[in-house]
Amino acid sequence: MSLLILLQTAASMALGYLGAALGAGLATLGAGLGIGKIGQGAMEGIARQPEAGGDIRSTMIIAAALVEGVAFFAVVVCLLIALKK
Repeated sequence: MSLLILLQTAASMALGYLGAALGAGLATLGAGLGIGKIGQGAMEGIARQPEAGGDIRSTMIIAAALVEGVAFFAVVVCLLIALKK
């Protein structure tokens, strides 16, 4: 009976690590795609209105920093879940 409990515990820990790794990977992938779309939109906006380049660039940097901050927070949460197990 104790062997069954030990195997169930080991399996749940492995699934916890897998879930944390998938969560961190998805957060990183989402942030990369989000920042890419922000850059794409900014470059298209600057190409259409070159005189607004400075404003568009600073708005792009702020938006990219916010996306990166959320992704970093998600990766830290996933790592804390992995270390908690």
